[in-house]
Amino acid sequence: MKKRFSSFTVAALVVVSLFAGMEINELISGDDIYAQLNKFKDILILTEKNYIEKIDTGELTEAAIGGLLDQLDPHSVYIAPRNFERVTEEFKGKYEGIGISFRILNDTITVLEPIGGGPSARLGILANDRIVKINGESAIGFNETQVQKTLRGPRGTRVGVTIVRPGTPELLVFEITRDEISLASLDAAFMVTDDIAYIQSNKFNEQTYTEVTRSLEELRKQGMKKLIFDLRWNPGGYLDQAVKVADLFLDGGTKDNPKKIVYTKARRSEFDETFVARTGDAYENLPVIVLISNHSASASEIVAGAIQDWDRGLIVGETSFGKGLVQRQWPLSDGSALRLTIAKYYTPTGRLIQRDYVGKNKVDYQREAYEREEEEGYNENHTVKGKADTAKPVFKTYGGRTVYGGGGITPDYVVKDNLLTKTVADIRRRDLFVAFISSYMAGSGLKVRDEYGSDLARFRKSFRVTDSLLDEFVPFVESKGVTVDRAELRKDDGFVRTMLKATIGRSIWNSDAWVSILLETDKQFQKALTLFPEAEKFARLQ
Repeated sequence: MKKRFSSFTVAALVVVSLFAGMEINELISGDDIYAQLNKFKDILILTEKNYIEKIDTGELTEAAIGGLLDQLDPHSVYIAPRNFERVTEEFKGKYEGIGISFRILNDTITVLEPIGGGPSARLGILANDRIVKINGESAIGFNETQVQKTLRGPRGTRVGVTIVRPGTPELLVFEITRDEISLASLDAAFMVTDDIAYIQSNKFNEQTYTEVTRSLEELRKQGMKKLIFDLRWNPGGYLDQAVKVADLFLDGGTKDNPKKIVYTKARRSEFDETFVARTGDAYENLPVIVLISNHSASASEIVAGAIQDWDRGLIVGETSFGKGLVQRQWPLSDGSALRLTIAKYYTPTGRLIQRDYVGKNKVDYQREAYEREEEEGYNENHTVKGKADTAKPVFKTYGGRTVYGGGGITPDYVVKDNLLTKTVADIRRRDLFVAFISSYMAGSGLKVRDEYGSDLARFRKSFRVTDSLLDEFVPFVESKGVTVDRAELRKDDGFVRTMLKATIGRSIWNSDAWVSILLETDKQFQKALTLFPEAEKFARLQ
């Protein structure tokens, strides 16, 4: 790092290391480390004893840790004890509980979807059910923390929930035996056409490779000949899972020249690693298009970068976030954790995907990923408005095309996401599509469930969001404090109707219904459907 560490900053790291039982000499070198530690200790003791107001030394120590990490890269973070369990669950991909996704709407726990195969789904709990009591006590007014505390628990233990179900006059009481619940890293996997499959991944956790291989096998049985792999909005996760997923689509090369997927470089040589592909997967000649956005980061960029560098398929969408740093997590003695950057990762051709962060605050660093100027269209040689980007280092793919390092993965075909008007962006940000449809499905929407039953295909083809439904939606939104500009609403009319239809679909079926309906008006996805000839040309599959 170009910045010098202050004595206070160094001392704070030593305090963290001491409490964690880490080996200090493995983190910081220097003969005066104990002197710095004593200085911090003296400051803390003097402050606790003499400051004008009573202070919490724990809070001061955590503030010192935050100050220390602000001097490092944007992705080294401290995870407080209160957040550690949730973060761990997301990466492990499992927890123990009753298996529902929910929202709190009008102070009431509302089931968005019972998780497939979980105890709630097995007992017949449905989307849009309202949980009003837990173990006989009112749950009205619960916040998310209270819901998780009462509904989650060790596998095999029981919890009672009382449910109000729209259209059913009596209260429904369920006795649910908690079980291990998988947090799926795939939001959807289904056939789009007779031969084109679609998989959408939201993260790379411990289960991702298993979920992807299972889905690919099922889709192959259904006739998959081509694949759109959607990594938009995927922030990344475990590096090893990204390597395994990328390897599904790459052969191993030769003994003398194995195909790299990604490699890392670090200050400490034991953190240097090279990951190579192996031959033998059934999808090494499958035409592939990878969708990325400026929210795609880390592990997502590893997959996209490997596919692009080996000219294995087509990358479509917008330039990815640009996170090329590898973190290792150390648990600390109080239940917190330190996630520290230990290496940088590089794509097979040697591109560093990490954007420059030196001298930038975290807000500006985050913002610049979403403010790039990109020209839509075919971008085979990765120029900017028809000209080479001379500010970035130049690389060649193994097929001879020009690509650039220094800031994310730039697509081979740039398609910008639709920008929403302020009115509709406010509605989505406030989660009012979900809130409105929850109310609608408790009333006149009940007949929609009765009419379509289990026939999602007919619902997708025939159901239309009528003007009268929109006429109900607008006053509902206004009642929640959103100022509705009618002109902006008309401009985004297609998006609004699709969101309402998709939300109804999810309330009757599942997330596959939700995603498949949204894709009908998804500009990036619809363009990708037309680009398989280019993907096959890149991969020399024609």
